[in-house]
Amino acid sequence: MSKERVLVVDDEQLNLFIIDEFLEQEELELESHTDPLQAWESLQAPGSDFSLVVLDRMMPGLDGMELLRRMKREPRFADIPVIMQTAASSPDQVREGLEAGAYYYLTKPYEPEALISIVRAALDDRRGRSQLRTRAARLEDAQRLISTVEYRFVTLADVSSLVPILAGLCPVPDVAAPGLSDLMVNAVEHGNLGVTYQEKSLLRWEGDWEAEIERRLVLPQFAQRYATVRAERLPRGVVFTITDQGDGFDWSKYLAFDPDRAFDPNGRGIAMAKMMSFSRLEYQGKGNVVVATVSLDG
Repeated sequence: MSKERVLVVDDEQLNLFIIDEFLEQEELELESHTDPLQAWESLQAPGSDFSLVVLDRMMPGLDGMELLRRMKREPRFADIPVIMQTAASSPDQVREGLEAGAYYYLTKPYEPEALISIVRAALDDRRGRSQLRTRAARLEDAQRLISTVEYRFVTLADVSSLVPILAGLCPVPDVAAPGLSDLMVNAVEHGNLGVTYQEKSLLRWEGDWEAEIERRLVLPQFAQRYATVRAERLPRGVVFTITDQGDGFDWSKYLAFDPDRAFDPNGRGIAMAKMMSFSRLEYQGKGNVVVATVSLDG
């Protein structure tokens, strides 16, 4: 299996050496540039296959924000996650980066564990989304025959099995699939199993998230819980209603990207689903019901 390629862009050679040393054991192929224009040329080269970009925000000539905007204007780069490393961490600066597409942040200086954790999280997210999109596209034709369907799900494996089926109801399955996955995973972990935001952040840093989910699934207080997802194909759109048996949560602060959470390895899923996968996203009641709509008008 070939190593995943990571493009690292920082105008300070010392910073590139540090990143290379921090990631030495991660089975990655790093390509490093001090010149952002050269990095952009490498990114555009025929056959370019980078899985991740680690990008310095402030650089002479072409700064990190402009390079990021160039990437996000190109459809073929839209799926590549970008980790923005910066000393510019004011809320306005972070918000600007989030809106431009940098969903992962690191504040200089940082510890090796912080870089490794955020790199792993970004690559895991990309792999998961890629797999879901591929599976959803295969089922697209058959799923157009469904008008209404409801499923129960309990585990993360259940989510992985159901998302391609549900996304196949939508005009562009590979766009709907990541959002459905984020909302359904949230119903399992935060809803039914009571994993808090802070707990998940710690688990993602330490790499123990999935093991903790499996542990909680068999605890007496959670073992009988399940979530449901109902899909209705209507004349103007597909409506998904996802319900869990948890106590709900304060969903309002997760509908948009929050600069205060930009440096955490989690907390982007709902905002990304709202912005990228659905034409409308609405939580109901105490937060254990979410209704997501995909327009059929494109």
